[in-house]
Amino acid sequence: MNNTFSDSSQIGLVATFSELVHTDFRGEMNALCWFRNLDGDFNDIVAKLSLEENITEVYPEDLIALQLSEKGSIAREIILNDLQLLTDFGASPALNLLKCYERDDEFDFISTDVYSFHVDRSPIATDTFLCTYHGAASDIIANAQAEQKIQIPEIRARLKELYDGPDEGFENFLEENYFDLHYQVHADAAPVNLGLGHLWRLAVDHPKQQVLPCIHRAPIEKQGEYRLLLIC
Repeated sequence: MNNTFSDSSQIGLVATFSELVHTDFRGEMNALCWFRNLDGDFNDIVAKLSLEENITEVYPEDLIALQLSEKGSIAREIILNDLQLLTDFGASPALNLLKCYERDDEFDFISTDVYSFHVDRSPIATDTFLCTYHGAASDIIANAQAEQKIQIPEIRARLKELYDGPDEGFENFLEENYFDLHYQVHADAAPVNLGLGHLWRLAVDHPKQQVLPCIHRAPIEKQGEYRLLLIC
């Protein structure tokens, strides 16, 4: 197994989907990994899909319609099974073929796009599931190795300059514009790459959450290579 995963108190390793969805987050552990070495040719799938926009959702019927090699067919069955497992669990998984996400370059001192380390928030109890089958994979960081950007004095001062309203409304302004979800990693921080083929469950910020939400980011895509990502 990947030593980076097993050495991290942030990450819990499991061997089955049932363990993945039924293991409770606790203490510093806010990321669970169903560690898998997948067989199959996922590149065969990516090469035969059509990218219609920077992000194209791929549906099961799209996968089934592809003419694939034997290894490509194995990869397809793995993806279809993952989609079915998550759907049966009550989640709403999406399979995306990705060239890139939209960038946020409105401000030079803070970014709110997914390439910035951030947490997910939900009004209801839920988790984020993701698996990268092909292309660059996401990173996570331990909460102790990052600081909420809105707590950094220089950034907070710039945000106050942007805000035009009463002092008591400033925190709501930060939430409404998602500034409070983004984090600055420490200089000596050591992000963990989530790798290919593993199905992850990440803690989300919601009212019933017992642990800190998992800080993560989308990777910068490799030149000329698409990502194939399951997420919900």
